[in-house]
Amino acid sequence: MATGPAALESVSTVYIVDDDEGIRRALSHLLLSVGLCVQSFASTAEFRATPLAHAPCCLLLDIRLRGESGLAFQQQVTDRPDIPIIFITGFADVDICKRAMKGGAFDFLVKPFSDQDVIDAVNGALALDQRRREQTQAHLVLSNAYEQLTRREREVLAFVIGGALNKQIASWLGVSLITIKLHRAAVMKKMNASSLADLVRKAEALGIQAPAATEV
Repeated sequence: MATGPAALESVSTVYIVDDDEGIRRALSHLLLSVGLCVQSFASTAEFRATPLAHAPCCLLLDIRLRGESGLAFQQQVTDRPDIPIIFITGFADVDICKRAMKGGAFDFLVKPFSDQDVIDAVNGALALDQRRREQTQAHLVLSNAYEQLTRREREVLAFVIGGALNKQIASWLGVSLITIKLHRAAVMKKMNASSLADLVRKAEALGIQAPAATEV
């Protein structure tokens, strides 16, 4: 069941999956009180059927659900692998905790936990997801910028990040020096690079490598 300002996709969203209605209600009330959007479900099947919000989000997941357990969901989920998971449980089972954390869980809360424990864990998970989204968006912008380069501009970019001088690039490509200067300027502009070091960092982020001929 969705509650809170669900229509505002900029609002961080916390998903709760617990087969105890009382727990779902209590957690929803707590998280709504600190301004978060909340959607709660009685099973992982219900959660799987719900599209994720286009905003930072995390999942509060009971590890011992009836039907598909929270741990089984974590191990098998493929459609939303990036959402930070905070496991909640009434049993301090060290082995299960280790398995959950090894599987990538963000945190593990053992009942009875305080309201502040929940808020702190949720805020940490949402901050993690926000950073992931920013990194994903930055990489998308960078990839789109690279796609705007012509074939020759991509060749020049590869030589430039390898430390080649303009006259060397001109010689290797069989074009004039002024042509290389124009291509280089176009690369810097399209890649929105403020300096050579910035261009190198962006190329590394895209996995672009310099030709062997330019490597020292």
